[in-house]
Amino acid sequence: MLKALDIWLPAYLRQPRNSQPATGERHLLLCICDHFEPFHHVGKKEALERVEAWREEFPKLTEPFHDSDGANPKQTFFYPIEQYDPDVLEGISALCKASGCETEIHLHHHHDNAKNMLRTLALGKENLARHHLLSRDKQGRTRYGFIHGNWALDNSHPLGLHCGVRNELQVLKETGCYADFTLPSAPKRTQTKIINSLYYAAATPHPKSHDRGTPVEAGKKPSGDLLLVQGPLGLNWNKRKFGFLPGIENGDLTGINPPTLDRLRIWMDLHIHVQGRPDWFFVKLHTHGGIPPNSTMFLGEKMQKFHRDLARAAAENNRFHFHYVTARELVNILHAAEDGHSGDPGQYRDYRYRSLIPRETENGLL
Repeated sequence: MLKALDIWLPAYLRQPRNSQPATGERHLLLCICDHFEPFHHVGKKEALERVEAWREEFPKLTEPFHDSDGANPKQTFFYPIEQYDPDVLEGISALCKASGCETEIHLHHHHDNAKNMLRTLALGKENLARHHLLSRDKQGRTRYGFIHGNWALDNSHPLGLHCGVRNELQVLKETGCYADFTLPSAPKRTQTKIINSLYYAAATPHPKSHDRGTPVEAGKKPSGDLLLVQGPLGLNWNKRKFGFLPGIENGDLTGINPPTLDRLRIWMDLHIHVQGRPDWFFVKLHTHGGIPPNSTMFLGEKMQKFHRDLARAAAENNRFHFHYVTARELVNILHAAEDGHSGDPGQYRDYRYRSLIPRETENGLL
């Protein structure tokens, strides 16, 4: 069916609208997950030029803007580990050190199996950690966030394409994945019936095990094998087709569909949150920022306007606070909410996992 509406629209229609808390403090956690593929349709020379453009421009463009904690805008680059190149990764590492951005794992694979995927992820972790990317837990183990290439997490493509590993959630868990950030995937038919949720899914021998799961809830222990962090999915009545059909809002940021306050209102109205902590709004967006014209948007005026508008909205409402967070920081804050913490979520950015990126101080690097 068009746009896979038969999969996700029933859940959308059942979801309460205007579920934002009417009074009290509201905290927006804004996370941009970038399927960062600088080699897309180009060779190494062009890939290095794309990374260099980000390294040169992104820190300068974001320096004037600050969230409610004083942090600059940041993104998380999910790099395809099957395209490992030390020179490209060194450029991305330099970008992260200079900007507060972070890097996690992206993977495209086809007709794969669990044994080979275990080896691929182990090597990918080793390669990225060599460039001071990824993170560690309190026990010193390397951990990572994950986005599946072609949206086909857990062999969820109807024809079995772009994966092949039916017990993929278990493989991710065994290799240190702290959360998956693939969804939403609509209009692809890899989309799940669960939408606009933070939840745990249990691995099964069947495809798309994550089609069902247990919501993350404050004061409740996790139940499942893997945490899934979904972005917004719904209808956008402000952007109509043929003058009357609503558009699909799936949190994708592109050159022709940049972030705006109108879209932000939809993302917040969908109200992705930890149950029992409704004042913390988890807005996880996605893009392919390594390729033009998307990179042009992120490194230009459209993105700067969004940052200005967001700062103005917060200045006009002293009960509204916003926090630029990486994928790792988002999950740390999620676990803090799960453990019953409240108040300012910005204090929990390093709650469980710490970045491997050296932090700059007045006396040098930590």
